[in-house]
Amino acid sequence: MAQGDERRGTDPSMDPATLYQEEVFTDRRVGTIRRLTPVKPDAAMDVARPVIYVGETQVMTQMGTLPIAFEIPVATLDEAAKQFGPLAKEAIDRTMRELQDLRRQAASSIVVPQGGLPPIGGGMGGGGKIQLP
Repeated sequence: MAQGDERRGTDPSMDPATLYQEEVFTDRRVGTIRRLTPVKPDAAMDVARPVIYVGETQVMTQMGTLPIAFEIPVATLDEAAKQFGPLAKEAIDRTMRELQDLRRQAASSIVVPQGGLPPIGGGMGGGGKIQLP
């Protein structure tokens, strides 16, 4: 977790030394590219920090639309547009693998009663209690 992420929950104030100006570009078809230009507190461009490009797209899942965001490590908007497709595919594939892992983990958290099966011949026997994972 980045330092800013750790502070976000307890301190909602912004750090003027880490501000970015955000611009959004889209093809109105597959997603958006956000260009984050570092700025100083007076809004002048901060050339000491790099411009950051972030791609954003969406995929449909059984539970609805899932937003996918990924960094595009390039120097220009043209390069970001050219790299968008391959990097979006990687991000979608990685997200789908993570979702499958989460499903597997949830499915393996089966509740097992203590005491085993009831005795043959009926009766409630076993006296087990349900265990939560």
